[in-house]
Amino acid sequence: MRSETVKTGYQRAPNRSLLRSLGVTDKEMGLPFIGVANAWNTIVPGHIHLRSVAAKVNEGIVAAGGVPFEFGTIGICDGIAMGHEGMRYSLPSRENIADSIELMVEAHRFDGLVCVGTCDKIVPGMLMAAARCNIPAIVVTGGPMLPGYQDRRDLSLIDVFEGVGKVAAGVMGEDELCELECAAMPGCGSCQGLYTANTMACMTEAVGMSLPGCAATPAVDAGKLRIARESGERVVELVREDIRPRSIITLESLKNAVRVDMALGGSTNTVLHLMAIAGEAKVPLDLETFNAISEQTPHICHMQPAGPHSMLALHRVGGIPAVLRELSAYLDDSPTVAGKSILSIAREAKEADGEILKTVAGPVSPAGGLKILAGSLAPDGAVVKCAAVPEAMWRHRGPARVFDGEQAAMAAILSREITEGDVLVIRYEGPRGGPGMAEMLSPTSALMGLGYTRVVLVTDGRFSGGTRGPCIGHVAPEAEVGGPIALVREGDPIEVDLYEKRLDLLVDPVILEERRRSWTPRQRNLSGVLARYARTVEQANLGAVQR
Repeated sequence: MRSETVKTGYQRAPNRSLLRSLGVTDKEMGLPFIGVANAWNTIVPGHIHLRSVAAKVNEGIVAAGGVPFEFGTIGICDGIAMGHEGMRYSLPSRENIADSIELMVEAHRFDGLVCVGTCDKIVPGMLMAAARCNIPAIVVTGGPMLPGYQDRRDLSLIDVFEGVGKVAAGVMGEDELCELECAAMPGCGSCQGLYTANTMACMTEAVGMSLPGCAATPAVDAGKLRIARESGERVVELVREDIRPRSIITLESLKNAVRVDMALGGSTNTVLHLMAIAGEAKVPLDLETFNAISEQTPHICHMQPAGPHSMLALHRVGGIPAVLRELSAYLDDSPTVAGKSILSIAREAKEADGEILKTVAGPVSPAGGLKILAGSLAPDGAVVKCAAVPEAMWRHRGPARVFDGEQAAMAAILSREITEGDVLVIRYEGPRGGPGMAEMLSPTSALMGLGYTRVVLVTDGRFSGGTRGPCIGHVAPEAEVGGPIALVREGDPIEVDLYEKRLDLLVDPVILEERRRSWTPRQRNLSGVLARYARTVEQANLGAVQR
């Protein structure tokens, strides 16, 4: 056991003395020491209940013959951070979370690790840390929130974001918006649809790093506490069996996760996060893998925000195990932390109900929910949730409306300065240029709320998993490093073709070269975390990881 380093031999008497001050007994000195990284806090709805979840994890560790040591990690609520300068701090927090867990694990020589978290950057950061430290580990995701309810329909946070646009359009009053605001979010858990938090929980289960059923089990369901208890027990077994994350997180298991992502139509952010996790696991995952799997994998569950179904609905028809069963013919048989292979879990799952979870023979769409685009505007790639794009907008050519930053674009949208057919270009929001790749849920939701149907949005920033419509993000290279998006001018024709996976700026290369000669990077006054992040972060096509 690694923990022998801090507790064995007469030289370690001072270390043991400190452990004894914690209440560690003589018997416990000989047991595996398990770190429990808990993202509990009282500002994130997805985390406010994690004390009780972690308590069950700790119980399970003790019952299985381990000693739990719980410590905290930070967690940012993307919804609360959305639409203002706070959103620039969200993606950098992923690296902070990974680093903080590594620091605690390596300093204290834990034998095993349980990560308890829920939301957008927290679960990816935890998976990055697990792969980096490569000690036996398991992840317990905190579960989705129940849907809100009003006027005989289920609600989610996206209804409130889109309500802002409806108020601006004059089709909803501020009193109605207030009623909606009060009804949409009824309690703890991650936001209700297949947004980034829940997509990453699904990815965690599909890659094999959490127990079956964990991703879709609601935060308030007692099943979540049982899974937490079982996860605590299982991590001690993983230590004894010496099963480590890099034997679970492989190219085959990451491809399985991408297949589940495509089948569900998950968040575009999964591309960034899976690339980052793959890097920590030393696995060669690239953007072309996403496109290849998308072409092969049917979209079989029409989840919010693109479709009607919440995570609760997916849970009721069998959750991720049921998805795995339906995708069995497409999956590699990879190991999981449960001690069962992914196909064994699939064989034990419910059959698809055919309504919420369609069959591969009768899918929502014959191809997956995400596409990687390339072309003269995005030489190194861009990402679109094609499952959320109306087919009428899969091909579009329109004039560029250029905005240097989200706030300027939002002001133009709310003042109705945008015309149907326009291509909004929001730039200098990339990993370095933002910095931090701010999510664009406010402008995309405003467009939906105002009733626009033929406006494309293109950005070197990101989109929330709650975004729907023809919205293309992660354009690389970004404007800050002189990518073609920096050279776009008002009125330039831009062409999007999702069938051909193309994103092109239809301007003569000679003219673009003339523009490049006069282009200079912006001068900015950055400090603290964002200054360090901007200096060290890679481009989006490489996962926006720090080097």
